[in-house]
Amino acid sequence: MNAYNRLMLFAVLTISDRCSQGLMADTAGPAVAALLTREWPQAEIRTALLGDDEDAIVASLEELVRVNVELVLTVGGTGLGPRDRTPEAARRVIDREAPGLAEAMRAKGAESNPYARLSRGVAGLRASTLIVNLPGSRRGAEESLEAILALLRHGLEVMAGAQNHP
Repeated sequence: MNAYNRLMLFAVLTISDRCSQGLMADTAGPAVAALLTREWPQAEIRTALLGDDEDAIVASLEELVRVNVELVLTVGGTGLGPRDRTPEAARRVIDREAPGLAEAMRAKGAESNPYARLSRGVAGLRASTLIVNLPGSRRGAEESLEAILALLRHGLEVMAGAQNHP
């Protein structure tokens, strides 16, 4: 199989106290998983729902790296709220940042919502896992992911050993 159609393992982690406590339905995580399924129908996509606990987020990310998940998208916890700690957790796990992904998401989001620039999401690598923080709103998460789909596709291909560069 080539890099385009090989079996892949992805994960979507929704980070939200309210959703994890059953006070609010998670719409953003399932929307992100649906977009991934559309773009990579051959991928297995794992999903989970966590509260805004930095240590729990770190533990979950480290476990996903350990089991060789290729792409982890976190959804939520990237704002300025006191419990928004997803970027801090991601930075504790990643070895190398990929700042262009976060920059592209913020720039695209700001086209329709100037508050998108307040997102503190980061992106980076740990071993063979790419971790990307998306905003927590459904619209923000979908727009952010759509803004970087082509970048993710190319990045994942290069990570898998593809030698063709546009």
